[in-house]
Amino acid sequence: MEAEVEVLKEFEEGLEGIEGFSHIIVVFYMHKAHGVEAPLKQRPRRLLSYGITLEELPLVGVFCLDSPHRPNPIGLTVVELLERRGRVLRVRGLDAFDGTPVLDIKPYTPSRLVTNFRLPRWYEELLKRIRELSLRDF
Repeated sequence: MEAEVEVLKEFEEGLEGIEGFSHIIVVFYMHKAHGVEAPLKQRPRRLLSYGITLEELPLVGVFCLDSPHRPNPIGLTVVELLERRGRVLRVRGLDAFDGTPVLDIKPYTPSRLVTNFRLPRWYEELLKRIRELSLRDF
């Protein structure tokens, strides 16, 4: 989904040169989640859309999840930068509501690229289950 990030006029100069990056990191304040009591252990409910049942989802710490229900309502998303028009950035992949306050923008550079990473066993087991469910649909 495409979206626009509008930078305040006084910060427009800070966008100089950003057009050449294919991706940027957008840090934002999840203003609609403010005041929500967030349990420190949750289930990765986003995986329900892949056919996993609630009973199959482990109870894990909130810092293991992308859940918007967190002790600190700060969001971070890597987005594709499609275009800059003055102080407006057109992006693809922003995981935020319309009107969400942007706190910072950073370039996505090779030094940030992680290619050798590991996942916890519970996560790998869920990925395996999702693959099994996907194969059943064909």
